[in-house]
Amino acid sequence: MKTVLCSLRLLAVFTVLTGLLYPLAVWAVGRAVFRDAAEGSLLEREGRLVGSALLAQKTTDPRYFQPRPSAGDYATVASGASNLAWSSAKLAAAIAERRADHGGGDVPAGLLTASGSGLDPHLSPAAVAVQASRVAAARKLTPDQRHALDELIAGQVEGGQFGPARINVLLLNLALDKAYPEP
Repeated sequence: MKTVLCSLRLLAVFTVLTGLLYPLAVWAVGRAVFRDAAEGSLLEREGRLVGSALLAQKTTDPRYFQPRPSAGDYATVASGASNLAWSSAKLAAAIAERRADHGGGDVPAGLLTASGSGLDPHLSPAAVAVQASRVAAARKLTPDQRHALDELIAGQVEGGQFGPARINVLLLNLALDKAYPEP
């Protein structure tokens, strides 16, 4: 009986420690030290929530850069890969359709295939460059503004020193709206 009581006391102590105190401590440190990340890296424009820097946002508007394709249509609940093999006719048809949507020819893989989660917010600079002409034409940018757009894109490049260079598409689109607001 003594062993059972000792075991129950230990169960209660460790339940409080690992089930209540430790999670509260991790939450408090996260909120104090990494507030932006703990809140979901949410982004606002003019006081209105527009998305998270951690998740791709679906857009079909030609005035904006489009993120990497998503097998789950950018839904966080249904996120995941399509699990189609490289030999799949359905995958080959989807890639051919995406290639045609981007004018055919040499299109970076980031615009042809979905990421593993279907929510990757980043593209390679090459994948963004493929879309730059479409965005410039849709926004009716002058040649000087087009040069400035290329500089804006270059200013959004992250990483590169210890990993592949990448651009957060939502942050790029917000910077694009700020640089070239709608009339």
